Amino acid sequence: MTSTANRPRRTTLAVPASNPRMIEKARGLNVDAFFLDLEDACAPSEKENGRRTIVAALNEGGFGAKIRIVRVNGWDTEWTYRDVVEVVEGAGANLDCVMLPKVESAEHVAALDMLLGQIERSAGLEYGRLGIEVQIESARGLRNIDAIAQASPRVQTLILGPADLMASLQMKTLTVGQQPPGYDVGDAYHHILMTILICARAHGKQAIDGPYLAIKDLDGLATVAGRSAALGFDGKWVLHPSQVDIVNDTFSPRQGDFDQAEKILDAYDWHTSADGGSRGAAMLGDEMIDEASRKMALVVSAKGRAAGMTPVSRWSRPA
Repeated sequence: MTSTANRPRRTTLAVPASNPRMIEKARGLNVDAFFLDLEDACAPSEKENGRRTIVAALNEGGFGAKIRIVRVNGWDTEWTYRDVVEVVEGAGANLDCVMLPKVESAEHVAALDMLLGQIERSAGLEYGRLGIEVQIESARGLRNIDAIAQASPRVQTLILGPADLMASLQMKTLTVGQQPPGYDVGDAYHHILMTILICARAHGKQAIDGPYLAIKDLDGLATVAGRSAALGFDGKWVLHPSQVDIVNDTFSPRQGDFDQAEKILDAYDWHTSADGGSRGAAMLGDEMIDEASRKMALVVSAKGRAAGMTPVSRWSRPA
């Protein structure tokens, strides 16, 4: 199974299965993952053609190290099983994950897990190699998220589906990601984001923010992406090439933060050693550091190193 754990961020491009030009463009864009969409971006009359297009594109390759994902239709439609069977049988060796939208229960995930396992065996693919990404898009899905995350070892990622979830909650707004008019006491999405994030971290999954639909509103995108990045989400979707650089920058480690994390790790390692006095807590500049500081620094350091960063400034041992 393709792991995404060691990536510094995950900018994910949504690509309509019915748009060959966008599929070609995806090969050259600076994104970490992409999904070929058979759901919302594919009209009912184009589902069958979309499957064939996806199989051909995946087998043609040229996507480099990008994570290759296909979003199938949800179990509440008549298309799901044919999406999975035709795509995985046709291009399973060149696919990393299947994204399942509108997940509301552990049973939805278990059904996909079972179908994938049968296809892998019948097609001669390694059993269990295909991951599952789940979209949380309703009040019921959010309430059942803990069971959903544990429904299969294939589950790698929990994704916020903002538009459908807003509709499910009956939010009084038509702008995805923006605060509902009249809500002026905080962030209307904070509970939703934290619920997904806490569940993801509790079960070792990635937490991904969904799309920002106002493609020309790049300032709005930066604000919304900054919100989930600040909480600790691993990445966000992009719908258009103009959104890529903003999301990449927002979810990438900052050099200053990386340098400080490395200093904390170096200083703590020395202060807890015999030469440093075997102290569990010490001062680094004006800040006290301890084991909790080390754990926080490890997160930032790991993301920076995964991004190929090196420290610009280092901690110096006291004279």
